[in-house]
Amino acid sequence: MSKLFSKENGEVFSSPLNLNNPIAVQVLGICSALAVTSQMEPAIVMGLSVTVITAFSNLIISLIRKTIPNRIRIIVQLVVVAALVTIVSMVLKAFAYDVSVQLSVYVGLIITNCILMGRLEAFAMMNGPWESFLDGIGNGLGYAFVLVIVGTVREFFGNGSLMGFQIIPQSFYDMGYMNNGMMTMPAMALILLGCFIWAHRAYNERKEKK
Repeated sequence: MSKLFSKENGEVFSSPLNLNNPIAVQVLGICSALAVTSQMEPAIVMGLSVTVITAFSNLIISLIRKTIPNRIRIIVQLVVVAALVTIVSMVLKAFAYDVSVQLSVYVGLIITNCILMGRLEAFAMMNGPWESFLDGIGNGLGYAFVLVIVGTVREFFGNGSLMGFQIIPQSFYDMGYMNNGMMTMPAMALILLGCFIWAHRAYNERKEKK
């Protein structure tokens, strides 16, 4: 039990949340980060979907890694990811149809997400199931963390709401306040993401110097 929750495994889980964040540091998976962050709810659902798929695809590939012929390993990885994406897509359509419609084709495009394929190839193929599972959860949550931050800022300033609930009171609009329409545009998502990456790296560099 102590080995399962060792310091090394703790670092495997926590590193992608900050120092090795897949978006802020590795700059992976930014296409979906730009496309699904106009509102907070689809950003959360997309982040959780990627977390589940990354964790379980890492686990499955790690379990069967010694039986996979080297020349078809990418094909096997794609089949595992595609099966999990299909399951997640069906669950979303069954229990969160409106969000599924908002996410549109981007759920299916998780199959080609660089974060998933990168973790399968670089980690799951060379490490045990538990470590691979933790790595998948950590990278998925690190990805989700950035999506939620960008989605929160865009929805709040673009629509004056969060999770569909109006946050900015009507009295503000009566006094002349206007929502920032640019926040709902994909270009603004790119700008916000760039600002987040800059702030994240500046903070960690200052922390290292101290």
